[in-house]
Amino acid sequence: MVAYAMIRAMLSAISLTTSVEDLHKHKIARLGPNLARKLAAAVAAHANKRHSTEATVEDLLTYLPMRYEDRSRLAKIKDLEAGIEASLELQVKHAGGYEVRNRQAFSKSRLFIFEVSGVDADNKTGRQVVVWWFISGRHAYDVIQFYTKKLSRGTRFITFGQWEWDNKRGTYSLRLHRPADELETLTTPELDQNIDSRDPEHVEANTSDPALAAIHVGRRVPVYRKLGDFNSKRVREIVHAVLSKLDDKDIVETLPAELRQKYRLVARPQALREIHFPPADESMVNYEQSRSRAHLRMIFEDFFWLAFAVALKRGERVRESKELKIRIDKTVKDVISAVLPFKLTTAQRKATAQIFNDMKSTTPMNRLLQGDVGSGKTIVALIAMIAAIENGYQAALMAPTEILAEQHARNIKRLLAKTPYRVELLTGSIRASEKRKLQAALKAGEINACIGTQALIQDAVSFANLGLAVIDEQHRFGVMQRAELRARGINPDVLVMTATPIPRSLAMTVYGDLDVSVIDELPPGRTPIETMVYGDDQRQEVKQLISREVKAGRQVYVVYPLVEESEKMDLRDATRRYEYLRDTVFPKLSVGLLHGKMKASEKEEVMKSFVTGEIKILVTTTVIEVGVDVPNASVMIVEHAERFGLSQLHQLRGRVGRGAEKSYCVLLTSDKKTMVARERLGIMSKTNNGFIIAEKDLELRGPGEILGTKQSGLPEFRIGNLVRDQSILEKARAAAEYYLTERSSSPQTKRMKQYLAANARFGLASVG
Repeated sequence: MVAYAMIRAMLSAISLTTSVEDLHKHKIARLGPNLARKLAAAVAAHANKRHSTEATVEDLLTYLPMRYEDRSRLAKIKDLEAGIEASLELQVKHAGGYEVRNRQAFSKSRLFIFEVSGVDADNKTGRQVVVWWFISGRHAYDVIQFYTKKLSRGTRFITFGQWEWDNKRGTYSLRLHRPADELETLTTPELDQNIDSRDPEHVEANTSDPALAAIHVGRRVPVYRKLGDFNSKRVREIVHAVLSKLDDKDIVETLPAELRQKYRLVARPQALREIHFPPADESMVNYEQSRSRAHLRMIFEDFFWLAFAVALKRGERVRESKELKIRIDKTVKDVISAVLPFKLTTAQRKATAQIFNDMKSTTPMNRLLQGDVGSGKTIVALIAMIAAIENGYQAALMAPTEILAEQHARNIKRLLAKTPYRVELLTGSIRASEKRKLQAALKAGEINACIGTQALIQDAVSFANLGLAVIDEQHRFGVMQRAELRARGINPDVLVMTATPIPRSLAMTVYGDLDVSVIDELPPGRTPIETMVYGDDQRQEVKQLISREVKAGRQVYVVYPLVEESEKMDLRDATRRYEYLRDTVFPKLSVGLLHGKMKASEKEEVMKSFVTGEIKILVTTTVIEVGVDVPNASVMIVEHAERFGLSQLHQLRGRVGRGAEKSYCVLLTSDKKTMVARERLGIMSKTNNGFIIAEKDLELRGPGEILGTKQSGLPEFRIGNLVRDQSILEKARAAAEYYLTERSSSPQTKRMKQYLAANARFGLASVG
C-alpha cells in the first residue's frame, strides 16, 4: 500500500518544466490527451515557441489574466448607475438575435444584434437588465444559434463592463465587445466548446461540484483572454488545478535573496500563485494597475533577466577580436568623396565617424544606425561598404523584401558605376542557373558587394572574405537570420539599420549590447509633409488633390489594407479599387497595381514603370511601406487609416516628401474609429517627427509590436511595460550591472549566468 501511494504521488507531482501535453497524465481539470495537445499548441503559440511539445507549465503560468473580478462582492441590479463598471451574476430570462434593419450607419454586410435579458441570479427583485453585442459575417446565423443554446432560459452567467441607462428599454444595458472574454456561463458546461467527446479520458463538468464552483464565484478571480479553444473559465480551472498540484519547492527561485530583500520582492512561488488568484488582503486597485506585490516581483524579474543578458552579451563582445584589418586613410576617403552625390549632413558625418572608429578597432563592430524615414541612412551604410571593399573585403546588404533589395541594388550600382567594384543582386526569384553563377562568384571573391534578401543566408551561399554585413530594417529579420549572415564572415563588422525610430528607454534595454548612432536631421531641401485626416464625405477633395498633383507632373500612392475582398472584413481592397480608379475615376490617367501576391517579375515591372513616371497613380498595399524611394511622388493616400499603427502610418507617409516639391499625406477613415485610432490619427496630423511618434507608439501599443519581437526572436516582456514601469526598469538594470561588475566572481553571479545559459528564452536575446 505504501509503495502504491508513493507511485501515485510521483505520478501526480508536476514541476515548472512539466510538458503541457503531459498534464492529462496528472488528472488536471478534466484534460484528456486531445485537449492537452490543443492546450499545449495554444500555450506554445503564446510563448513564441515553435512546437507544442516545447510548451511547459511555466509557459502556462506566465499566461496572465487580462483583468480581475472581485466575485466575493458581486453587484446587484439595484446597485447599478449609469456609467458604472461592475460584475453581475445573472440568470437568463430570454436570449435571441435579430437583424438591424436600418444598416446605413453600419457595414454593408448583414448585421445582427444578440440580446440577453437577465435578472439577479437569486431572482429576488425581478428587475431585468439587457446585455447585447453585434454579430456579422457569413456565419452569423450559426453564431446566433450557438449563443441561443448556450444562454437558454435559466442559465446563470457572470458578465462585466460599463452599464448604461437605456431609455428605449427602460432598463440598464451593457454592450459587449468581446463576448467570449466578457461573458462567462456558470451552469451550461455541456455546451462548452472545449469539451471533447472523442476523448475517452474526458469527464464532463459536474455543476454541483462545490470545489469547481468555488473557483469561479465567491472569491477574487482572474479573467483571461481566450487561449486557443479555451475560454476564460476553462483556463481558470486549469491554472487553479496546476497551482494546487505544484509544490513551492518545485518553483525555482531565480533571484538572489539579498536582491529580493533590497527591493522588497516576494518569493517567486508566492508571486506566481498570487498573480493568478489575488489574496483577500491585497488591494484590487493594485491588481488592476499591475502594482500588487505579485506584479511588482514578476515585472522586476522580466526586466532584470533581459538587462542581465544584454549586459553579459556586451561584455562578451568587448572581449571578442576580429581578423579584419581596416584602415581609413586618404585613399579610402578620396574614393568615398568621388562617389558621394551630395554633401553629408552633420548627423550623417557624425554617424560615419562612429562607424569608422568601430571598423578600425580590434573588436567587431556591432552598431545600430537609426534614423527617420528619408534621413539618409543608406548612403552612410554605402560609405561603410566602400571602406570595407577598399580594404580588400566583401560587403553584404540584406533587405527584408525583394522590392527594397532591388531598389538598393539599382541605386548602389548607379553610385558605384565609375568604380571597378562588382555589385550584384541575389534574391529568391532569380533563375536557378543565374543564382548558381552568382554563388560561385561570391565564393571566389569576384563580387565585391552583394545586395539581397534572405537568399544571402541560404546553405549554398558562402563568401570568400565577408568583412561587413549591413542589415536593413533589422527588426523584420529573426535573430537566427541575422546570426546566419554574421556567421558567413570572418567575425565581420555588423551594421544594422532601422527607419523605425526606437525610443531611448527601449533601445537601452533591448539593444544594450549595440552601440547606437542616430541620424536626427533630414537632408536640406526637404519640404515638410502636410498630413490631413479626412472622412468618407471628403472624397471629392481627395480626388481634386490627386488630379491637381498629377496635372503638375507628380505621382500618387493609394494604399489599402487588403489585397482582395474579404468576407470577414468590410474593407476596401486594392484589387477592386484599382479597377474602379482605373476605369471610372481616372480613366485618362495611367493607374498601376502592386501587392505582395504578385510574381517578382510583375512587381519589378510595375515599380520600374512607377519610378520612370509612366504610372501616375500606384494602387498598392503596405508592400511599399519600407524603403521605396520615388522623389517625384508627392501624395500618399491611406485608406482605412484607422486600421494601421502609428509607426506603419509614419513609414507610409515617408514614401512621399523625398523631393523639393510640397507633399501631402491623406489619412482616409471610416466613422468607426476607436478612441486609440482617433488619438493615433491626431498625432500623425500634428507631427512629422519619427522619434516623437515612436514614443507615442510605445505608449499606445507596447514594445512587442513596435519591434516585432514575435519575428525578431527577442524575449517579450510578459508583464513589464516600458512606459508604465520606467522606475522598475532602471532598478533592474542597475541590479544587473551591479552583479556583473561589483559581484562578477560571486557564487550568486555564477549561478545567474548558469540559469541564463540554460534558459532558451534569453539565449539569443542579443545576437547581432
